[in-house]
Amino acid sequence: MKPQTQVNSITDTLGSLAEPLRLRLLVLCEAQELAVGEVAKVVQLPQSTVSRHLKVLTEAGWLTRRPEGTAALFSLVPDNLTPSMRAVWAAVREGAASEPLAAEDAGRLRAVLAERRTDSHAFFGRVSGEWDRVRVDLFGDRFTPLALLGLLRRDWVIADLGCGTGNVAECVAPYVAKVLAVDFSAPMLEAAARRLAGAANVQFVEAPLEKTGLPGACVDVAVCSLALHHVEAPGAVMVEAARLLRADRGGGVLLVIDMVEHARDEFRRMGHKHLGFSPQRMKVLFEEAGLADHGYVHLPVEADAKGPGLFVACGRLRA
Repeated sequence: MKPQTQVNSITDTLGSLAEPLRLRLLVLCEAQELAVGEVAKVVQLPQSTVSRHLKVLTEAGWLTRRPEGTAALFSLVPDNLTPSMRAVWAAVREGAASEPLAAEDAGRLRAVLAERRTDSHAFFGRVSGEWDRVRVDLFGDRFTPLALLGLLRRDWVIADLGCGTGNVAECVAPYVAKVLAVDFSAPMLEAAARRLAGAANVQFVEAPLEKTGLPGACVDVAVCSLALHHVEAPGAVMVEAARLLRADRGGGVLLVIDMVEHARDEFRRMGHKHLGFSPQRMKVLFEEAGLADHGYVHLPVEADAKGPGLFVACGRLRA
């Protein structure tokens, strides 16, 4: 193997070893190529602390970092060191390896390696700090919320009020008996119909949200996603949604997704009649519609989202 080409001064070389913990890490990484999680388990310190010291040792040229998927493995390979670093390591290695803590580390290292060979938990020990990224790389970032839709009852009918191009209807249709996709805009309904051409259980209804023309007590759940701010009278939409609800199959829920109250007046140019809704305003709207047990939760803000924050609020038919 080629030696390190980076030339460190003797003070830099010795300075990178000034922390006793770093000597322990070098002893471990010479004995075995290890991931951050495994090293942290051996030395019984937080992964963030271990990661910080491994970074110093890697930048100083003591350790080799090898990617493995989205994780990384660290090792000390003497042949990769510069001659002066090999000399320093030869001088300090024996003393570092004979420390009482090093002996304890060696015992825990054997246990970690045994787990790696025999137990799938070892994989998570090695990549625990990066597991979310591993999971996204393997499966994408949408499967969790989509899979949780399986909690919906198979016999439910859902009204998608203000369905637009069919985003909500597309998500829930595979899990329920029927979806009523309601919108006052014919072009929007045409786009939704194209999007949901393969979904036989979606019925499209062209009607204003305040007066859908649907029979009362015909749906188990009503969803109004990013539509309420477009109507002049949101209270009328809430009352109509409540009229459509039935609760005899465990439903009777209205779910609203919309923007939190904001002051960005430029959104009025996009046809917004209301600049979001506060928790207090939604509480009044639910109560005036005869819906109880209501709640209001801010949704996490996406890093690249340019619009105002969003909330999800829901209310239930009164018993």
